[in-house]
Parts: sequence; structure tokens; C-alpha cells
Amino acid sequence: MSSDSTSFSPVIAGSALGSNAAAPATPKNVAHRGGALNPTVDAIRAQFAGAVLRADVVWGETTVVVDRARVHDVIRWLHDDPSQAYNYLSDVTAVEFRDLEQPIEVVWHLRSLPYRRFIRLKVLIEKGTPMDVPSVWDIYKGADWLERECYDMFGITFRGHPDLRRLLMWEQYKEGYPLRKDFPLRGRFSRSEQLRQALAANPEARYSKEELSIADAFEDLPADMRRRLDTGERTGE
Repeated sequence: MSSDSTSFSPVIAGSALGSNAAAPATPKNVAHRGGALNPTVDAIRAQFAGAVLRADVVWGETTVVVDRARVHDVIRWLHDDPSQAYNYLSDVTAVEFRDLEQPIEVVWHLRSLPYRRFIRLKVLIEKGTPMDVPSVWDIYKGADWLERECYDMFGITFRGHPDLRRLLMWEQYKEGYPLRKDFPLRGRFSRSEQLRQALAANPEARYSKEELSIADAFEDLPADMRRRLDTGERTGE
């Protein structure tokens, strides 16, 4: 190991609870509604007066709706404060309801490994208001692709993201955001128009010659494998 390398200490789940902490166990007979709130909720209320709009416990999991303007500060504090230590961002997503009066929800799933806690944070975006929230990439580098997927599927802009562009759909995709409720099941364009756009795309504008050369490897495959690929045959058929 080189002299300038830094040491690595693994995070032990439950390490902040002390030696007297109960062993982890799968909850049983969990009520649909009610139950004890994650103690983090009271800590957020004490640290950020008025930032918590609502807190609920559903199937044993605590969900907190926070002020849109303060969500980045709340998440930063949850990550940095030793009494919280939410060091793992497991997901960033969004929810849109069929009821046009209901706001769109942007959702963050946070886990504190040292305290064995889970909390779900939500921000409500009213219809007709800007579809943007602050990026948490500066707090969790793992938010990079999570935020890009949410942007790609729902059209949520994450302010401060270093490379916010489509992740699943191609960058020239013009049909909108596939997980929005107003998105038609067959797409906004005809199949022929979708095919025309796909054929008109220039892959060399995004990929290098070296990356594109992988297509040349087809000729090096065994004959039976080339035959299956040519006919569209699937393994196991």
C-alpha cells in the first residue's frame, strides 16, 4: 500500500447503539397505520423549526413531508450530524397521482447504518409550479444516476446536479416523461416516427470509435451464436 493512501473503516450496522442494543430482528404483526415515529422526526423539528409539514408511520416506516425550500439543509444535517448519521441514500424517486389536484411527490430514502434507522423524506410540488428541487449529489455521490433517472422519467430538475441528462431514454427523446400520468401508453409519436428518429440518430456524436467497434466482435462469435442473434432466438427456447 502506498504511503499516501488513506485507511478505510467499514460502517458496522448498529455500531452507534452500543453493546446493550437488541439484536436486529424482522418486525412481525406490523400495523398498517400508527406506531412509534422514528426519533429522527423530533430531532428535525428541534433543529429546523417549521420544516416538518407532516409525519406519518405506515407499515412501520416513518415518512416525513418537509418544506421544499429546506429539504437540502435537512438532508445535509441528517448526513453530517453524528447523532443521526444517515450515511446511505438508497433511492431518489417521485410519485404522481391520477388526481390532478394532488401534488407530485419527490421522495428520498435515507438509511442510518450506525443507528439501524430508515426514514423517507418527501417534498410536495404543486401542479403548475416549477418542477425542481435541489440536488443532493454534493452530499451523496450515489445520487448521480438516481437523480438522472428521476429527471428522465418524471421531468424533475435537480438544481446543482453536475450532469443532469437523460439516463434511460436517448438524449434527443422528445415524447416527454414516460412515468408521468399524462403520458400515453403507446407514446406520443407513431411507431414509424419513433423508428425514423432512432435511425436518424448519430451514435458517433456520443460514442467514440473504440466504443462503437464492439459491433465488429460479432464476426468473431461462434456460428451457432451468430445464428441465434440473427433470428432473435432467446436462450432456453
